[in-house]
Amino acid sequence: MKNSALFRLHFIVFLWGFTAILGKLIHANAQNLVFYRMLFAAVFLFVFIRIFKKQSIRVSKKLFWQLAAIGAFMALHWLCFFHSIKVSNVSIALSCLSLSTLFAAILEPVIFKRKIDVSEIAMGIVILFCMYLIFQTEFRYKEGIFYGVLTALFGTVFSVFNGRLYGKTSSGNIIFYEIFCGWAILSVFYILTGQVGQLNEISYRDLALVTLLAAVFTAYPMFESINLMKHITPFTLILTVNLEPIYGIILAYFIFGDSEHMSPVFYVASLVMILSIVANGIIKARKKARQIETQL
Repeated sequence: MKNSALFRLHFIVFLWGFTAILGKLIHANAQNLVFYRMLFAAVFLFVFIRIFKKQSIRVSKKLFWQLAAIGAFMALHWLCFFHSIKVSNVSIALSCLSLSTLFAAILEPVIFKRKIDVSEIAMGIVILFCMYLIFQTEFRYKEGIFYGVLTALFGTVFSVFNGRLYGKTSSGNIIFYEIFCGWAILSVFYILTGQVGQLNEISYRDLALVTLLAAVFTAYPMFESINLMKHITPFTLILTVNLEPIYGIILAYFIFGDSEHMSPVFYVASLVMILSIVANGIIKARKKARQIETQL
């Protein structure tokens, strides 16, 4: 069972890595892509929860507004991510995700009122140095790096606050309301700014790819990751998810060719960032295990 769960885990991480590939294959701009992705994903999730699972989607008003606020950050995270891909490439957008660990090291102690972990700050300094090297060698992609940094920031805010809501309702409800509310907020923004007409500027080909993105690469992996928590530890999940940039960068290299070929410094810096995150996860897991042994 454990081996089967690990295989399924790597498969959904592979799907998440392929999300960036689809983002480049879809010709529509980031605004249209995210608008339809969130709309279709919300529909798929609603059908799955209410029709197949036959579960209630009722939540309190307070929780609803909390989920709506987090959904706004989810929308911003995806908008910046896909815009980063559009103005640079897949490799740049994915490499910037490593900054999420640095932002989490700063935000989590504030939100959860815990002490700052020195090892996390040290790892953050390593990541910052690596990002500095990437910025210096890939300066032509400065706009993509800027939006990539925002992607990591908004994604961290979304993840950290999401952690505070865990257990207040079903995981399916949390995901559904966040995506639905994110879409609703985007809709209101487009209406108020007169950009609704631009939503028609998307081809049938792109709509088909966005539907695939919403169903296979968004709704399914989210539910599958929740189901896997019954068979694997949160540490294993988090550690494996860190492989997403590796899968995505390798896929982009072979699928898109020259547009994804980066300098040697970029690949070395990206590898160092990912390895530092993995190493930090292993160190923290061992510390936690020793603490448990001491308590026993």
